[in-house]
Amino acid sequence: MINNTRWLALFIIVLGILFLASSCSRKLDFRSKHIVFVSGEEEYRSEESFPIIAKILERETGAKVSFCFSVDSAGYIDPNNTKHIAGLEKLKDADLMVMFARFRALPQNELKHITDYVESGKPVIGLRTSTHAFLYQEDGLKHMNNEWPTKVFGQQWITHHGHFDDGNKPLTKVYLNSIKKQTILNGVKSFDAFSWLYHVDGGEWKLQGDCNILLQGKSLKSNHEMEGNLEKFPLTNPVAWTKTYTTKSGKSSKVFFTTLGHPYDFKDASMRKLLLNSIFWAFDAENKIPENGVKSDPVDIYEPSNSGFGQKYKKGVKLER
Repeated sequence: MINNTRWLALFIIVLGILFLASSCSRKLDFRSKHIVFVSGEEEYRSEESFPIIAKILERETGAKVSFCFSVDSAGYIDPNNTKHIAGLEKLKDADLMVMFARFRALPQNELKHITDYVESGKPVIGLRTSTHAFLYQEDGLKHMNNEWPTKVFGQQWITHHGHFDDGNKPLTKVYLNSIKKQTILNGVKSFDAFSWLYHVDGGEWKLQGDCNILLQGKSLKSNHEMEGNLEKFPLTNPVAWTKTYTTKSGKSSKVFFTTLGHPYDFKDASMRKLLLNSIFWAFDAENKIPENGVKSDPVDIYEPSNSGFGQKYKKGVKLER
């Protein structure tokens, strides 16, 4: 009996060592990766949602994470500053750029960091307003307004179905596009999103490139329905897809895009898993995505500010990395 107990104890210890070794090896794969989050939008509080995703990534993968935010002259986060995003030089040694931007008019030396990264052929992830990341008046840069996001992400800004009392209730039903199993969607279930539905496909508009649609969204309240415009702007539209972008030098880069991104969306585990899983996919590590998706429990309590323009963001915040 004593010998059996000793063998059982030894067996448990060995299992524990193997589990820890497996966990460490998983993290080692990502410790060599540098992920840069670029936030330059004044509506959806990505300055609050990006850090919670980054902390989960650090905990689950050991990846190096950096941020680039719109800031004021004192270095405090100011999403309303459309002409400056600090820290974009970090993209020089990035392995992945995660972008959430809206109508920026960055100086050319800052813009070049973004375009150089995209042309490097490394993977790109874009969220929501990144279909209209830039708004330039100069003739030489106007292609960044619509042509660039269409080529890189698959679509430009068109319209949406209306936000209707923002943040009071969900406005889009999100569901899987196909019953066919796709590893990038491990653990992602249907959920109600607070993001009002963007139109990206249908009527006179089509998603561009080799888009593989992952998730569809159905508008729960639509101004286009009220106006009898559903033939042009149907109630159902893609809300997440993958595609490839071919650079000017002929390189092929992996792209994931979602039109979701309301700060309250990230309260849902499926939204967090969607973004976390897409990062594994971007690094060709789909086989490392757990059956139930990447563990997405927030490291800190996540109680975000609501979306909206003006002075609704949290003042006096600095992020140093």
